[in-house]
Amino acid sequence: MAQINVNIRMDSDVKKEAEQLFDSLGMNMTTAFNIFIRQSLRIGGIPFKIMSDDRGFYNKYNQRKLSAAAKRMNEGKYVIHEIEEDAND
Repeated sequence: MAQINVNIRMDSDVKKEAEQLFDSLGMNMTTAFNIFIRQSLRIGGIPFKIMSDDRGFYNKYNQRKLSAAAKRMNEGKYVIHEIEEDAND
């Protein structure tokens, strides 16, 4: 399998938090995203429930964070994280 690079835009604070979380789990961002993608393919969908109420993804906190991140991206202030897929995966 050929190795490719994937670019993802995300809020720099979210990236930092995610890197800390994944590091505490013994993995890096690339491994975490590969796990997410492989599990999505395995089950044929998103591997967790996406909720539209205040308890779910679209809660007020997330909406504020998403709006701020979208503003920064529109201003050209974003982080692109490159993901490298291992050719042997």
